[in-house]
Amino acid sequence: MDRSDVVAAQVVDDSEIIALEGVSVVRDGCWLLTDIDWHVHGHERWVVLGPNGSGKTTMLQVASTYLRQTQGTVRLLGELSGRVDVRDLRERVGYAGSGPAAMVRDYLPALEIVVTGKHASFVDSRWHEYDDRDWDFGADQLEKLAAAHLADRRFGSLSAGEKQRVLIARSMMTSPELLILDEATTGLDLGARETLVASLAELARDPESPAAVLVTHHVEEIPESFDNVIMLSSGKVVAAGPIEETMTPELLSGTFGVDLRLERHAGRFHAWSP
Repeated sequence: MDRSDVVAAQVVDDSEIIALEGVSVVRDGCWLLTDIDWHVHGHERWVVLGPNGSGKTTMLQVASTYLRQTQGTVRLLGELSGRVDVRDLRERVGYAGSGPAAMVRDYLPALEIVVTGKHASFVDSRWHEYDDRDWDFGADQLEKLAAAHLADRRFGSLSAGEKQRVLIARSMMTSPELLILDEATTGLDLGARETLVASLAELARDPESPAAVLVTHHVEEIPESFDNVIMLSSGKVVAAGPIEETMTPELLSGTFGVDLRLERHAGRFHAWSP
């Protein structure tokens, strides 16, 4: 019997969003994650930082119940993975990444794409019932991401950065308790990246917004309002904790395997190799 089948009785904190304890993932004899411990609580904003192949996406797939761990215990939104219908949990998690982007109908206007997120639907709105409150709520989500002016634009006509803001607004349609942003800035030019980072920083400042996890491999992409970081390298945790204490040149160098310098200005980080 592996560790995933051995769970001690315990009282779960009501504010617990993600709990990984001793989590490992082995596929085809390769250890993708090794003994991961990570806890996210309500309204915390976390950055998952590490180089390509460090296990960032694998860890988030496990945490969001899309991938089964080999060892360890996983709780999502206070529920033990393997003891609950994961479909019910997934409705409470907003996800924005390359997966949803590939399924969106390019001919639909941005607001319609946002509103159909209520039912996790990738068809037009005539296939489900939506009322005026849904359309107003969708418009509010676009407004929060500085994308209200895109409401009537066809998705296929938008830039990469505009599409990302629309997809993040879509992920908020169910008022999720957890928002996962998997490399949301990948492929964006400098202007689009900065606009999106500013939008995420503003979203994170909202006390009513959900707990958020941003996956990235660039410190320059960390929004100002994100206050915790977990660093991964070769499937292992290098460090985790408050960003003010954890984001150091030494730990960053250990994470990326190269000597790095680090500075912070106006709440944003910049790293370089001397």
